Amino acid sequence: MSDDQTRVQEFFTARAADWDSRFPDDGPAYAAAVAELGLRPGGRVLDAGCGTGRALPPLRAAVGPSGVVLGADLTPAMLREAVRARRDREGALLLADVAALPLRSGSLDAVFGAGLVSHLPDPPENLRELARVVRPGGLLALFHPIGRAALAARHGRVLTPDDLRAEPNLRPLLAGSGWHLRSYVDEEHRFLALAVRSGT
Repeated sequence: MSDDQTRVQEFFTARAADWDSRFPDDGPAYAAAVAELGLRPGGRVLDAGCGTGRALPPLRAAVGPSGVVLGADLTPAMLREAVRARRDREGALLLADVAALPLRSGSLDAVFGAGLVSHLPDPPENLRELARVVRPGGLLALFHPIGRAALAARHGRVLTPDDLRAEPNLRPLLAGSGWHLRSYVDEEHRFLALAVRSGT
């Protein structure tokens, strides 16, 4: 396991048990973000870095019983909390690194990533891997239930121009990784960047 993977696991293992109780009011924001993906019944979607699986219920509701919902996370403790919360009923949980997904190329209609980008060890390469598993024209949602400024304040930081999620940085990053940024919202109570998988 790489140092980056170890750091991510250590960070989230220490927080897994009380993760949901720390952020109990995020459900509606997740549901609204999933709705913007415009998933259809029978669709195939991955929650990349799913954590405790908070996006799995709205993703399942969007694709219905005939759809495929996957949740992939690198941290076993987070997946255990997802099972404890019974969110494994909404989708299959995979212990997997989003940098090397055990999925066929072009097998998904969409990827949902909540709080994902800031934890990627190699964002250009990792976003390329997400593009690999999504069909051309499929979607990527990069989401956070609070905006960049509110998140920085929560962590005692100030926003800097090199913030990866700032639109001038995110747009070329996505473009170089097989995605086209379709919409971008950064408000106090949500961050949502929707991108379309390039290619035909």
